[in-house]
Amino acid sequence: MIVRIMGEGQVTLDDSHVVELNKLDDELLEEMESGDEEGFRRTLGALLDSVRRLGTPLPDDALEPSELILPAPDATLEEVREMLSDDGLIPG
Repeated sequence: MIVRIMGEGQVTLDDSHVVELNKLDDELLEEMESGDEEGFRRTLGALLDSVRRLGTPLPDDALEPSELILPAPDATLEEVREMLSDDGLIPG
């Protein structure tokens, strides 16, 4: 799967990592629903760090269709709320 982190670029990520990322996505949803800004910041950072750690960066000049688009690390809780569908950031 190809994942884009807004403002950073794209990485390829093996589908086997989706379960791990879904756990962080679920936490992020809970923190957003409760308005837990501190938890939101921490979990968004952990989610992005996991994608960076588990994925392989594509070259900067590559432009592939992204199956998943994640917010930038400095995205606000409100900006991420606008990005979400009912299923969260990571498709199940």
